[in-house]
Amino acid sequence: MRIGNREFDLTKGTYVMGIMNVTPDSFSDGGNFITRDAILFHAKEMVEAGADIIDVGGESTRPGYTKISDEEEIERVCPAIEMIKAEFDIPISLDTYKSQVANAGIETGADMINDIWGLQYDNDMGKLIADSGVAYCLMHNRSQVNEELELSDFLTHMDEDFKRSDAAGIFRDRILYDPGIGFAKTQEQNLLLIGNLDKMVAKAPVLLGTSRKSVINYVLDLPVNERVEGTLATTAEAVFSGVSMVRVHDVKENVRFIKMLERTREKWVK
Repeated sequence: MRIGNREFDLTKGTYVMGIMNVTPDSFSDGGNFITRDAILFHAKEMVEAGADIIDVGGESTRPGYTKISDEEEIERVCPAIEMIKAEFDIPISLDTYKSQVANAGIETGADMINDIWGLQYDNDMGKLIADSGVAYCLMHNRSQVNEELELSDFLTHMDEDFKRSDAAGIFRDRILYDPGIGFAKTQEQNLLLIGNLDKMVAKAPVLLGTSRKSVINYVLDLPVNERVEGTLATTAEAVFSGVSMVRVHDVKENVRFIKMLERTREKWVK
C-alpha cells in the first residue's frame, strides 16, 4: 500500500503509527500538543523513535466527547499537518470522520484518512476518498453497544463495512481495517476481538488501536499514564496475528518491542 511517498508492505511486519492529538480534551494527552513548538517537538520525538506514520487528530473521540465544528477542527489539524510536512519526511494520517475536514486535510498534505465511523457518518466521505486516491482506514463502529455481539457477528459486520467502501469506489488495496476497540463494544467484546485478530487479518490488512484505552484499565486497573505494559501486550497479539499497523502514543517503546519480537520470531523452528 502506498501512503504518501512510501510503500508499506502490509504482509511483512507490523508498522507503527504515532498519535498526535492537537486537542485540549483527548483522554490521554489532551492539551499537550496544541502549540507549534509542542507539535514539532513531539513529531521529532516520534520520527526519531521510529514511527512509520503520524496520525493527526483535531477532535477527541473519547467516550462522551464534545463534537466541534468542521471549521474549528480544520483550524486545529491543517496547521499541524503543514508544520509536520515542512519539517519531516513522514506520511501523515488525518483522524476525522467529516468530509470537509478530510478534504481540507488532503489539500494541506494528508496522505491517509482515518475514519472512526467507517463511511457511516458523512455521505460525502466515500466519494472524496475514492476521488482523492489517498489511503483509508475503515473502522468498525456502530451507534450503540450490542451486548450480544459475537465474533461471527463482528466478522459479518466487517463484510458489511467493506460493501460500503466497495460501493463508494474505494479500492481495497488502499484500505486498512480497524476493529474499533473501545467503540460500541463491551470490555469483554474488546478482549474477544484482540484475542482473535488473526480472523480479521485473514480477510484484510488490519490496524489495531488499543493504546492506553479503557480495556487495559479493565484488566489491570491502572490510570492512563501507567498503561504502557498493557498496550505492549496487545501489540504482541498484533504481531503474532499478522496485524499490519498499531496506532500508539508510546512510539519508542512499541517500536523497540516490535523489533525485538520480530527478530526472535525469525528464529522460530517451523
